[in-house]
Formats: sequence, structure tokens, C-alpha cells
Amino acid sequence: MLIFLLRRLLTMVLTALCLTFVVFFLTNLPPNLEKLAKTEAGSRITDEEVLSWLDKNGHGSPLLVRYGEWLGVLPGWTREEDGVTTGRCIQRGQDPATASRFCGVLQGKWGFSSVFKDEVSTIVGTRLSLTGILMFWVMVVMVPVSLIIGVLAGMREGSKLDRSLSTFSIATTATPEYVSGVILIAVFASSMFGLKWFKGTAASAMDGITFENFFLPVITIALYGIGYIARMTRASMTEVMTAQYIRTARLKGVSFRNVVMKHALRNALIAPFTVIMLQFPWLLNGVVIVETLFNYKGFGWTLVSAAGNNDIDLLLGCSVVAVIVVLVTQLISDIGYVFLNPRIRIS
Repeated sequence: MLIFLLRRLLTMVLTALCLTFVVFFLTNLPPNLEKLAKTEAGSRITDEEVLSWLDKNGHGSPLLVRYGEWLGVLPGWTREEDGVTTGRCIQRGQDPATASRFCGVLQGKWGFSSVFKDEVSTIVGTRLSLTGILMFWVMVVMVPVSLIIGVLAGMREGSKLDRSLSTFSIATTATPEYVSGVILIAVFASSMFGLKWFKGTAASAMDGITFENFFLPVITIALYGIGYIARMTRASMTEVMTAQYIRTARLKGVSFRNVVMKHALRNALIAPFTVIMLQFPWLLNGVVIVETLFNYKGFGWTLVSAAGNNDIDLLLGCSVVAVIVVLVTQLISDIGYVFLNPRIRIS
């Protein structure tokens, strides 16, 4: 098990390096850097002034060198002009002699947002906590409901209950969040149908969560996931219920309830467990539409703002968080899969 974990951790580190380098390369393409220079120095500056600004701010170095500086494995750039020393690790008004040589992601220096005018680590931490709250309540609603639907549908394949629940699952999975969100707002938060039960915006939820301002965004995201997990659970349950050991248990006189609870359920939940773990990265990056629709300024909303405003440092910070969440949840999924299914052997 230890060797397996070490191999997976090494694979995770290499994967994270590759993915972050790809994002760094794409965000540091010449058109993006030119747009950044014109945003910071003025939209009417000439091409020569653009090159001069990029050189003064450390963007003139080779790509691999800049990536190493951003990552924190290479010393930050320095530049001396008219007796004034500036650099990546030198704060405004700071004595260059007291500045650290390394100031990258590994040192906790994620950069400065050109749009929000704040440290990237502070912005990401705040927005990630808001999305984390949303993800928590979505999982609280989505996981139990989807498992119950899937198990009930898979217990008696082909029954009226199975067909009804399967139709519901397919309908929710086939409906995008922006469609279901608009429908829910029109029905439950507007005067169109006269049912003003909830608020059509979650902006107030950033200050204090209530059932009124948080129900619609939670149920909008949960509906899509419920259908997907329920279908996977139903397929797994159907396969287990037709297994030979289940038939043997029924022939020996074991009640249907005990067959389901003691024999079928655990094996049927192995496949849905992996799917549930994969919902975390989907929720982190897939809430963009819902957060925008309900004006909930979480991680997804921040990612869209960073991309739309060419905020390179913030976009890189968001990508680091997304990569870490995907890799960690995948590792947890693999470990949990081993414990749930003793037949799996790690060689």
C-alpha cells in the first residue's frame, strides 16, 4: 500500500507540473501579455512601450525561466534602473537586501490580481470557501437522494418504479444547469407563477446563508448530479441483483430485504463511490454557470472574471487549486475503491 501511495504521489506531482505548465504557457502567450501591458500602462501605448513594460516587469525572460520563478524553484528576477532596484520578490518601498530570493507558488506567493487589486492567495481563499459551502450543501442533498433513487430502481429491474425513477434520472441529467436554473427562478422566485417562495439571487448568501436565498442554487446543481449518480447506482445495483450469489441467497430462503441490505448494497455502491468522488472537481469548476446565474461570487465566478479580464496571476492561482482538487479526489477515490472491494489487489 505504501509503494502504491508513493507511486501515485509521484504521478500526481508530475501531472500537476505538466498541467500548470500548459496553463502558464497559454496565459503567457504574446497577445495576453500585450493586453496585460496595455491594461496596466495604458491602452494607447506603442509596441515599443509594450516591449519595454514587459521587460521591466520580468516578462521578457524565457518561458521556462518565468515558469520556474512563478513556481518558486528559481530566484525571482531583479532589475536596476536609475539606482532603483526592482524585482519579483521586492515589494514597493522594501529594502532589496531584505527581500527573499524565491517568491513563487511553493513559498505561498501567488502573485497580485490586476483586477481585484489584492493578493491572489487571499482572493482564492475567500472565493474557494464560498464555493466550498455551496459544494457541501449540494453533496448533502445530491448523494443520499441519488443513491436512494438508484437502489430503488435497480432492486426490481423493469418495474413501474424502475421506469419512473429512470425517466426522472435521464430527464435531470439531460437538462443543463442554466435551463433548470432559469425554470426554477421563473417558477419559485418570480411573479410569473405567483410563487415567490425563494430569492432568485444568492448574493445575500455570501453574508449569511438562509433557506430562502440558498435553496435554488443548491437544487439547481444537485438535480444534474442526482440523475447521473442515480443512473450509475441503478446500473450497478441491477448487475449485482442478477449475480449468482444473490440467486443462491434467495433460493436458501433469505428475505428480499436482507438480500438487498446485507449482500447486494455494499457491492452495488463500489462504482457509484468513484462517481461521487469525481463530482468534487466537477462541482469546483462546473458551478461557473450557476454562480453567474445566481450572482454568487465563488470560485467559478472568480475563474470567469479572471479569464475575461486577462488577470494572469489570478487565473494561474485558480488553475493550481483546480489541479490539486482533481488529483487529490482521484487519489482518495482509488484508495476508497481498494477498501470497498477486497478483491482488488495492488501489485
